[in-house]
Amino acid sequence: MTFRELHNGFFVMPNAWDAGSAVVLADAGFPAIATTSAGIAFSLGKGDHTLPDGAPAVSREDMFARVREITAASAIPVNGDLEDGYGSEPEKVAETITLAREAGLAGGNIEDYDGRELYDVELSVERIVAAREAAGPDFVLTARTDGQLLRTPTSLQDSIDRANRFHEAGADCLYVPGVNDLKDLATLVNEIAGPLNVVLGLGSSTLTVADLQAAGVTRISLGGSIARAALGLVRRAAQELLTTGTIDFAADQIPQSELNQLFARH
Repeated sequence: MTFRELHNGFFVMPNAWDAGSAVVLADAGFPAIATTSAGIAFSLGKGDHTLPDGAPAVSREDMFARVREITAASAIPVNGDLEDGYGSEPEKVAETITLAREAGLAGGNIEDYDGRELYDVELSVERIVAAREAAGPDFVLTARTDGQLLRTPTSLQDSIDRANRFHEAGADCLYVPGVNDLKDLATLVNEIAGPLNVVLGLGSSTLTVADLQAAGVTRISLGGSIARAALGLVRRAAQELLTTGTIDFAADQIPQSELNQLFARH
């Protein structure tokens, strides 16, 4: 089944940050995986966004170097976290989409947030139009609007209106991160014209895959949550070694022989 065809039903798409994590996630049986800009940044020893100005800490060149490693290692479709397209101008967004296709991505997300504030809605629409023109017929374009995630005065209706404008401009899938209430999610599903992606693992949400499927969501992603959990294990392992001198953390490791066989197959 193609990545586009997956959007006719329901699927879960966890996020990888390097070739190894991509192989492990794909081997688990998911029909597609995604990249995570946060996870890639953390693996490079950088923040997800530079403070205080909010600009991406990882350059487009460095991000795509890692993306190419992930797509080369994955036998299933990969969706790319493409930030805001690495530039405000529609031409820059189109350039990023072209690079995404060349890197082997089956789809990608474009945000309407530059790390400081939301883009003007008319400019945001122009950016999606440019992305659609560069994407071609097979690339699945996801338009992400970040008003709810930023907890700005932006209303839920404003985010819905933006999402529908983006769908009209050519986005195949819509993404409104920061909404964790089932009633609000049902509103998004009912009032947004296209398939909806929802991210699990942000904040203190207790939502489950079953909850979101029942609400009518099309696609679930995990953002940087698996990458952050992996780094949490690294921290706990370090603290255990320093305090008790034990290695109980090693009980959850994947055996060396199993990893060797897994990576040899890929």
